[in-house]
Amino acid sequence: MPKTLFQNIFFTLMMSFLMVYVMVCYNIALNMGGMSNEIFLMAFVEMKIMWPVAFSLAFRIVTPKDRQIVIVLAISAMIVCIMCPVMSLIATVLFKNAGANVIATWFETTFFNFPVALFWQIFYCGPCIRFIFGKLFPEKENASDAVGAES
Repeated sequence: MPKTLFQNIFFTLMMSFLMVYVMVCYNIALNMGGMSNEIFLMAFVEMKIMWPVAFSLAFRIVTPKDRQIVIVLAISAMIVCIMCPVMSLIATVLFKNAGANVIATWFETTFFNFPVALFWQIFYCGPCIRFIFGKLFPEKENASDAVGAES
């Protein structure tokens, strides 16, 4: 997991990109009535707006003293609980042409997005980004661990 400010920013950029890209593809597919190959390219148009917003909303609410799985699940759940309604509101206002039904359309969008976002974040996006991040920034062994292993 990130240890420096640079690693934290890089990790957050990677996580927010993959999360937002999949959710944008999902929402475009919902609006078009199904999935098609063109959706993968169409999503990049919305990404110019949605990715920076998601990146700026990312945060942490747990302490390093908690067990690792508790930290991972808490961060994943809070990312979805906070970001899903906020990002759904932004998508509703910018892309849904809701008119006078902004609140109803926002709720509908949030309710469609939430289960997919939670599932995607906990089971796919989070583990994938943590795996890639771990390969890019391997944790160094403690000096005492290395000395004990040599004995």
